Amino acid sequence: MGEKLTGKVAAITGAASGIGLECARILLSEGARVVLVDRDEQALQAVCAELGSQAIPLKIDLTDPASVAHMMPQILEQAGQLDIFHANAGSYIGGEVVEGDPDAWDRMLNLNINAAFRSVRAVLPHMVERKTGDIIMTSSISGLVPVVWEPIYTASKHAIQAFVHTVRRQVAKHGLRVGAVAPGPVVTALIKDWPKEKLDAELAAGGLMQPVEVAEAVLFMLTRPRNVTIRDIVILPQSNDL
Repeated sequence: MGEKLTGKVAAITGAASGIGLECARILLSEGARVVLVDRDEQALQAVCAELGSQAIPLKIDLTDPASVAHMMPQILEQAGQLDIFHANAGSYIGGEVVEGDPDAWDRMLNLNINAAFRSVRAVLPHMVERKTGDIIMTSSISGLVPVVWEPIYTASKHAIQAFVHTVRRQVAKHGLRVGAVAPGPVVTALIKDWPKEKLDAELAAGGLMQPVEVAEAVLFMLTRPRNVTIRDIVILPQSNDL
């Protein structure tokens, strides 16, 4: 890797594992300092010890508004500025609606939608004041193409798409870029509730991607010239027919 992001500070939510962790790795490799935001303090400390001194752990519970209110002040205290914010944290529920648990839906929707929106709101004033910044949100192919197996999750990612497309147009005048990375199925903890037969079939058919492949797409988005915005980038396994 090169040094495309030297001098930049990034913050990534849900960064202790999966897509968030791989995004942290790739941004660090390109010279950025990265604040890894997660509620799992033990996992954060472990991964930051591995990643080195440019990786900064920050324990935040995104579902707690009081905790989110402390996020940006702590980022600025530890890193001095924020150039890149990746709202990545999320959870997943699939299955038949008739058999679903509405309380579990509420928890997922709160994290995937409300917490994501609130976290972006928290960083915007700083970026608007500086007249520069990048915001990326982890969406999903299900945010563009409804997936029958996952109606509630699909609805949450449609909300992310709507938010990205509207906020992008609001803040473009301030020099900010806003975009969504929309992957197909990725091998992360989010798909742990897939039926075993479905997971095994997808693995055998090459229907799943690795988190690093999403991270490479995020890096591409961030390293375009400032006059270019990647509004959406969709990445799918080759065998996916969506």
